Order: sequence, then structure tokens, then C-alpha cells
Amino acid sequence: MALDLARWQFGITTIYHFLFVPLTIGLSVIVASLQTAWHRTGRTEYLRATKFFGKLFLINFAMGVVTGIVQEFQFGMNWSAYSTFVGDVFGAPLAMEALLAFFLESTFIGLWIFGWDKLPRRVHLACIWAAAVGTNLSAYFILAANAWMRHPVGYEVDPVTGRARLTDIVAVLTNDQAWSTYLHVVAAAFVAAGLFVAAVSAYKLWRNREPREHELFRKSMRAGFVVTAVAGALVALSGDHQAKLMAQYEPMKLAGAEALWDDEHGAGFSLFAVGDIQDGRNHVNVQVPGVLAFLATGSVEGDVQGINDIQARYEQVFGPGDYRPNIGVLYWAFRLMMGLGMAGVAVSVVGLWLTRKGRLFPYRWQYPFVIAALPAALVATVFGWVLTEMGRQPWTVVGELLTAHSVSPGVSPTEVAVSLSAFTAIYLVLAVVEAGLLFRYVKAGPAAVMPYPEDDAAEPDTTDDRVPAFVY
Repeated sequence: MALDLARWQFGITTIYHFLFVPLTIGLSVIVASLQTAWHRTGRTEYLRATKFFGKLFLINFAMGVVTGIVQEFQFGMNWSAYSTFVGDVFGAPLAMEALLAFFLESTFIGLWIFGWDKLPRRVHLACIWAAAVGTNLSAYFILAANAWMRHPVGYEVDPVTGRARLTDIVAVLTNDQAWSTYLHVVAAAFVAAGLFVAAVSAYKLWRNREPREHELFRKSMRAGFVVTAVAGALVALSGDHQAKLMAQYEPMKLAGAEALWDDEHGAGFSLFAVGDIQDGRNHVNVQVPGVLAFLATGSVEGDVQGINDIQARYEQVFGPGDYRPNIGVLYWAFRLMMGLGMAGVAVSVVGLWLTRKGRLFPYRWQYPFVIAALPAALVATVFGWVLTEMGRQPWTVVGELLTAHSVSPGVSPTEVAVSLSAFTAIYLVLAVVEAGLLFRYVKAGPAAVMPYPEDDAAEPDTTDDRVPAFVY
């Protein structure tokens, strides 16, 4: 009971935190790019867009920091046995993330916020780019630590203490799973961030309350579409590589995500399946022939391992036990991740076509589709994370440590239930605060951070190194 509650708690807090991560990763670069455009052209609309989307980025960043701090506490609260085993290895990339990447992004974000009228324009621009680099570097260190759990390298188990001991930090940081996962996650983050910019712009154009904003938001909406379309192509390419690594290092996850029960030559990709998990077979399985084999091996004639056969092999290696993850969750998480993600990218591609040559959408009812694409993309990233984490079960460290052996031995179900309830309630409050703040400033628009001039006044000259400060 304590194990199940601890898993629910970690899942809820991790998923909630991960809603802010992709937006932070992508928006940091988008805001930096907008400020670069202003720096190079001196056009006021780029400055206004920088400050508007920068405001939304800062709200999201702050909430991400608050919710991320909880993650470290849980390692000691509910997962002390896991922390004892992996601490010597897991601690290294996390320390690098905190001491190098997080300090980099937090320091330069502070300089960027308070340095608008105090720093030269080039130095101020460098601050937001440094923060963006720090944000993306932070993601790499965290994903390298996570990748080690799925494909442990650069370590040995101390025969006396029974703990994993780091022997090669370079191997951990250059793990195949690490850099491949990083490319996939960051590309997905830019899909979400691009759709965020497009959705906010579409909302402002849909409401149509400030005619002077039309050109700004038309351009920002198209910029969001471009980011999403390019990032969507990178998601597909990196996802293909992820599938091949999955077949090599995590065959049970791949088989579970496809409900493939037995080893198969030239396996097809399942579009829809209904099966019996206890008996290990499908009653209905609509497939596209050869596609899964190609994804896993690069050949439509490749061999793909099935759940039943992998289970038998694992029992020979690791002893009796059920080494299958939750097949139903993996199967549908995989499809929802791909389906919702592709839908968001498709909206962007269609949006680029409909808004070409300086046009807006011909019909107002088309804007809600752009707005709806944002939650679809965020949910897709959540299902991707569910696939990654639940596909590793029943292991916390594949081949070394079972999840059942990772939970804190002295924590009672009541204690976990209390902390689970408390965190869930707090996170619900934070969700309301986050949504309220974002909606408030989106509704207020760019004028809230950089007022428009009076009708008889010209736009301010922004080519000088000193720019009037606008409070965040």
C-alpha cells in the first residue's frame, strides 16, 4: 500500500512539474529570439512582443521552480532505499544541474528582469541568451540522470555496501539514451512552446479588442507555427531513434507499447487492439504491416521481441517475478502521445498555409482550433513522460533495482497518504494561481507591459542603448 501511494505521489508531482518544463525550455529561446530581432532592427513591435511573452515566460518559470523543488525532497521521503543505492551516481549529474545550469539560468534571468534600463543592450540581450542556455543545459543533466536509470552505464555495484558506485561520469553524460532522449524532449518542448505563442496570439486576434495588436500577433502566431512545424519534424526524427534504442535496451517497453505478445518477424504497427493481459494475447489487433519492425530495426523484415518471450528470458536472468509493465497504460499512452502531438503540428502546418502573404484566418471559428492545440501538445508531453517512466517498471534502475525494493522501509501508508493529500491540494491551488496569472496578463495584452502611445504621439525611439524600464 505504501509503495502504491508513493508511486502515485511521485507521479502526480512529476507530471504537474513537467507541464511547466517544456514551456520554460522553449519560451526561453523564443523570448531571446524576439529580443534579438528587436536588437537588430530596432522595431518597437519586437520589443513589445519580447516584454509580453517574457512576462508569461517568467510566470511559468517561477511556477516550475516552485514545483521542481518538491522532487528532491521525495527521494528522501518515500524513496530512501532507492536514494541509498543510486546516490553516488545519480547525485553527480543532479549536482551539475544545480551548481552549473540552474545557477546560470536563475542568475541571468534576474539580471534580465532588473537590467532593462541599467545594462547596455548587448549585455542585456546576452543575459536572456545565457538564461536560455542554462535552461536547456539543466534539462540535459536531469535527462542524463533519468537515462541512467533506463540504461545504467559508468558504474559498478560495491560488493560490501550493495550500492552503485560511479566509475565514469563521461559515460553517464554521453549515454546513448541521454542525448537521444534530450533531443526528443527538447524538440517536444519547442512544439509546446511554439503552440503556446500561437495559441496566445490566436486568442488575442480572436477577441479582436485592440486593432493595433493585429500585426504584432499575426507575426507572433506565424512564428509560433514555424517553431512548432520545425520542432515537430525533429520530434519525429528523434522519436524514430528512440524506438530503436528502446528495442535495444528496453524491449519490454516497446513490446508493451505495441501490445506485441510474442517474438515476431516483420512486426506491424498496432492501430487498435483489444486483448487479454492475463493470457498474454490479443483478441483484436488492427495493424499496419512491417511498420513496427522498421521503427525498431530499420528494416520491415526485422525481428521484434514480444512480451511473453521477454518475460520468460527475464525470469531466467533475474529469477521468478512479473517483469511486465502496465500494458494497457503503455499502449494508450503511446498512441495518445503520437496522436495529440501530430494534431498540434498539423494545426501549425495548416495555419502557416492559411496565414501566408500577410493574411489572417478567413473565419473567426478557426482560431479556437489553434487555442485547443496547446493543451493537446501539453497532454502529449505528459503521456510521453508516462510512457517513459511506466515503461521502465517494475524497475527503478533496469536490471539492478526493483521499484518494490526502492521505497522507504520506515514510511507507513498513512504517512504517505497524508503527504500525498497535502501535495495534491497545494498543487491544485498553484494550478489555479498559475492559470489565473497567465489569463490575466494574456487578457491585458502587450499594453500592460509596454503602453501604446497616445493617438497623436509617435512610437518611442528604441534604437538608443537606454530603454525605459517596464516593471515585471
